[in-house]
Amino acid sequence: MANIASAQKRIRQTLKRTARNKARKSRVHGAIRKVEEAVASGSKEEAAAAFRAAQPELQRAVTKGVLKANTVSRKLSRLSARIKAVQTAAV
Repeated sequence: MANIASAQKRIRQTLKRTARNKARKSRVHGAIRKVEEAVASGSKEEAAAAFRAAQPELQRAVTKGVLKANTVSRKLSRLSARIKAVQTAAV
């Protein structure tokens, strides 16, 4: 355990930051999972609605520094492609 006050403060800050980032990442994973479940069910409307809800959550993770911009861009692109595949299969 740290004896210096500044080190103790850094430990407290790190614990708070870790919990916050873990919660943000969990929200991102949940949003992605909802889109994937909607795609798996074959419902174009549900998948599109879940995707629209997931986009701001993913972008927020970028602005907060939880995920990198290219990672989020790749994830959104792949989710969008999967939704389009469902649309063409249904049409």
